Amino acid sequence: MAINLNQAGGDLAEVNDINVTPFIDVILVLLIIFMVAAPLATVDIAVDLPASNAQPHPRPDKPVYLTVRPDLTLSVGDETVSRAALAGALDVATNGQKDARIFLRGDKMVPYGEIMRVMNGLRAAGYLKVALVGLEQTSEP
Repeated sequence: MAINLNQAGGDLAEVNDINVTPFIDVILVLLIIFMVAAPLATVDIAVDLPASNAQPHPRPDKPVYLTVRPDLTLSVGDETVSRAALAGALDVATNGQKDARIFLRGDKMVPYGEIMRVMNGLRAAGYLKVALVGLEQTSEP
């Protein structure tokens, strides 16, 4: 409760006005917080991205895995195959569908050149949809 001391008489009268100073202080603090936080919420590069209406491809029920082991042997699924029999084994695994996606897994120790030779063999056999399989890392090493 406030008292007005500027009266000429001896009686002190109560002032019934609202004290807005704390309210203004709170508003100014909030303004400063928003001024600091607003630049942090913006993106550095402004890009107007187009919308996409492409439907995601469903995952196959039984994917076809081609594995290159450290000793450079090939496996389609769980069966070991030779390089000469690779096309036939893939035809059996995919039921002759050349547009089936082949998931290629290679050991860390396999040289990059060997992976490229296997991919060239896939291309020669008519399989152009190749996905490379790796492990996801949650943090950088």
